[in-house]
Amino acid sequence: MLSEFKPPREPKGRVLVIGGIHGDELTAVSIVFRWIELLQRPSADAAQYHWRVVPLMNPDGLFAKPPRRVNARGVDLNRNFPTDDWFADAHRYWRVSTRRDPRRFPGTAPGSEPESRWLHNEIRRFRPDVIVSVHAPHHVLDFDGPPGIDPPLRFGPLYLRPLGVYPGSLGNFGGLKEGIPVVTLELPHALKMPTDEELAQVWRDMQQWLKTRLIDRKSASSGTEPRIP
Repeated sequence: MLSEFKPPREPKGRVLVIGGIHGDELTAVSIVFRWIELLQRPSADAAQYHWRVVPLMNPDGLFAKPPRRVNARGVDLNRNFPTDDWFADAHRYWRVSTRRDPRRFPGTAPGSEPESRWLHNEIRRFRPDVIVSVHAPHHVLDFDGPPGIDPPLRFGPLYLRPLGVYPGSLGNFGGLKEGIPVVTLELPHALKMPTDEELAQVWRDMQQWLKTRLIDRKSASSGTEPRIP
């Protein structure tokens, strides 16, 4: 499922939002559906961007009983993207660092899974300026991207604490290989949603950072004053 929201005028940037890469992180799916509701009646800030929103990347994992992290073929989709270090490190990391944890199996080859191949191709087609990915339950804000880009310091109750990248991860692929800033929200719980006020603050903080990243930065580089929406 992919939802798309385009502004009536030339967009100030393109934002790709992804939830549910891991099927057992139910809150990561729910919050993205909440954002779809907001984008159906967008604020002036959100209405400036072209959004593509994927609330559930791993339906097989979510609808398993019980829900599970991996897809139907037992692959961790967030270790299956074609990063530069995949062949050298993905299986070694899985064997040594995770002790062959089946929840973190990277697959037989980069992009071996239809879900990760689809997202890879979507990133190449859409060419987002920012990728926002939602996970749980580490209760932090993570950031991966090219040098020179200021990460957000907080989204609501989530404060910046970079977690590093892994072979085959979306942050590694998008942030390092493709040069697209990847903001990862790690919600506090996989099953319990944040409060309505916390969710509202996450949305406000995200809109403020997007404005800083996509509008104010471009205005400063062009020597023009930022337009007040």
